[in-house]
Parts: sequence; C-alpha cells; structure tokens
Amino acid sequence: MVWERRTEWPLVVAALMFLLGYALPILDPGVPPALRSGCTVILAATWLVFVVDFLGRIWFAERRGHYLVRHLPDLLVLAVPILRPLRLLRLLVLVKVLNRQAGNALRGRVAIYVGAAAVTVIFCAALAVLDAERGRPGANIATFGDAAWWAVTTVMTVGYGDRYPVTVEGRFVAVGLMVAGIALIGVVTASFATWLIDKVRQVEAESRAATSADVNALRTEMTALREQLALRADESTGNGSTQKP
Repeated sequence: MVWERRTEWPLVVAALMFLLGYALPILDPGVPPALRSGCTVILAATWLVFVVDFLGRIWFAERRGHYLVRHLPDLLVLAVPILRPLRLLRLLVLVKVLNRQAGNALRGRVAIYVGAAAVTVIFCAALAVLDAERGRPGANIATFGDAAWWAVTTVMTVGYGDRYPVTVEGRFVAVGLMVAGIALIGVVTASFATWLIDKVRQVEAESRAATSADVNALRTEMTALREQLALRADESTGNGSTQKP
C-alpha cells in the first residue's frame, strides 16, 4: 500500500518519540514537573499520529470494512488505555527497514528480525511491567533492573520466579511476553534448522562436484589411453606391411 510506504519512516520517528515520552517518567520518577508535562504532550502528539495513520490506512484500503475487522487489535491499542505500551511495537517497523538492508541472505534477515524484535520486546515489556508494578502492595519489581531481569527470564522461558508481577496490568504484560518468547524461540529453532539443511546441501553439492571432477578426469585418461593404443596398433600394422616381400 502506498500509504504504508510513505508513512513508514514518520511512524518510526513517532514510535521513538513515544518511547522517549513513555520511558522517561518510568525510568526516573523524580523528573521535574515541566519535563513530565512535556512527556505527556509527546504521548498525546504521537497518539494523534498513530490515529491519523490508522484512519489513513482504512481510507486507502480497497475493502474498508474488511480491513477494519482484520486490524481490530490496532484499534484496541489506540482506544484502550491499558494497552498503551503496545504502541511501542511500532518500532518493529524499523526492523522491516533494516531487514531490506540485509539483502537476500536468509541468515542475515533472520538475525536482524530476531535480534531487533527481542531487544524491542524485552525493553518495552520491562518498561510496561515496571510502570504497572512499582509502588503497588506486595510488588517485588521495584527498579528497571528488576523489570529487565524479569523480562529476559520470561522471554527466554526460564522463569526463575524470583521476580513476578502481582497486578492485573503486570500479568497482562507477562502473558504477552510469554507468547512473544515462544514465537522468538520458534523462529530461532527454524532458522537453525534452515542453516543446518543449507550446510548439508552445501556438503552434498561439493561432494557431487568432486565426484564429477574425478569421473571427468578418469574419462580423459581413458580417452588418452585409447588413443595411444590405437596409435601403437596402427604403427604395428604399418611395420608388418613393410616387412613383407
């Protein structure tokens, strides 16, 4: 869609601005009121950008009703305040841009997808769970370090259990992160299997090439030997004819 191609980089910038406005008050609760107000303005402005983008995609869609039904999650992220952290996933648009720069190499494309997606998801989940948990009764995630540790162990499906969310919002973030972790592990497993298959095919191709070269060399030697035998036979026949009276 032309609209999506033209708004790709503006959405990346808007997502980065949203990340700044969302993360700063969470990482530093003691920010000055003026700076906190500025972050609120940034969040409102980026929300407006996302709304305009969503309306534009609906307007330029061939089947608007069908497009709206298929993209209801986007509408919920814009309309439901509790889903606000999911707007950070707009940063994955940047992953698509980087993916095009990787060329046609499968391993390069997969590495960019997995690496960038993992960092984005872990960082966003850590911010979201810290925002939901800090200061709540019984919460054990009080710093960004706690939140990042919890996010890494969760996305890697380790789950030590030393840090865990106790609020509804935090558990909602945890469910999303668990699903993302399973998806990332599946991608890593599939990419490793693809790499292994490529290696096996490469070895087989090299083996076939070596065998073909050996066969061709043997044919060349046999041809040369036949020519030598034929030449000697001709010489023997000529000598015999000369010796007759």
